[in-house]
Amino acid sequence: MLPLTERDKNILRIVVKDYINTGEPVGSRTVAKESNINLCPATIRNVMADLEDMSLLHQPHTSAGRIPTEKGLRLYVDTLLDRQELSFPEQEEIKGTYEACRADISQLMRGTCRILSAFSHYTGIVMAPPLQETIFKQIEFIRIKCNQVLVIFVTTSGLVQNRVVEMEEDLSQDELGKITQYLNDVLIGLTLREVRERIVEEMRREKVVYDELLQKTLQLGGEAVEAQEERDLYIEGQTKILDEPAFADVERMKELFKAFEEKSVLVKLLDRSMKAQGVQILFGSECGVTGIEGCSLITSTYGHPGRFLGILGVIGPMRMNYSRIIPVVDYTAKLLTDILKAEWGNL
Repeated sequence: MLPLTERDKNILRIVVKDYINTGEPVGSRTVAKESNINLCPATIRNVMADLEDMSLLHQPHTSAGRIPTEKGLRLYVDTLLDRQELSFPEQEEIKGTYEACRADISQLMRGTCRILSAFSHYTGIVMAPPLQETIFKQIEFIRIKCNQVLVIFVTTSGLVQNRVVEMEEDLSQDELGKITQYLNDVLIGLTLREVRERIVEEMRREKVVYDELLQKTLQLGGEAVEAQEERDLYIEGQTKILDEPAFADVERMKELFKAFEEKSVLVKLLDRSMKAQGVQILFGSECGVTGIEGCSLITSTYGHPGRFLGILGVIGPMRMNYSRIIPVVDYTAKLLTDILKAEWGNL
């Protein structure tokens, strides 16, 4: 693709901004009225045709104006976007909203999700910190039925996880009580990752001398920790995106909601975005997730370089107001980082 002239960039910028505002194809007369480049509609049409040849614009049908392609949106966001900053009142409003959702990590994550949805008017999404990096406080085992145990895992940040573990051997509640006491005594203050390492070390060291109950303790403790691998994903405001004309089609709406329900797929997508620091934007097909091809995903990591804890963001139509929503996502991620550090020492 040939380098764009300033005239090309100005016209592309106007087309994208007008399309974001109206959702309608943008014609040359509209560009002429809104630009200060003093070009006649015929010249603007020629430039728009050139931008179409570069795959930056698309003409839905012969008599229509142009709309930006994914490639055009990518160029606009990467090089032409006039990014706004959140005003002081907006920042204070987000901070104030956080005050009601800081009791524990689960509530904080849900609150963050609601904030993103409320301030973007689209779907908020938050992937919680990995449980492997949270600090162990307490574990409890409850016998459900033969060979099946409920594990209740509590971290110092207030996060509670419940998992059901299948056992090869049936254990009585009395035995489970002794196991609970032992693990709570020796594992408190460790991260889950360190808990796993300690259990493996204990099993290796004690493999000759440990008694039968200690063997069961380490086995059950190891299986309980293995069960904590999942990343919690929070989603709020799924229906807000349906206000967009692009999702008026029933089949397209079904595909979108199916994508929201398949959290494991979204987790993989967010894991991919976590590899990069700061705000990232994926357009449509770049997401690689069936059902959200017509959407954009704006994300930002939270935590600190070298120890990112999770990722949050907004899913909306490709004609989102990027200059408005990018600062919302960025500020929320920084604020969440500060809260985690102040109240839980980054967990």
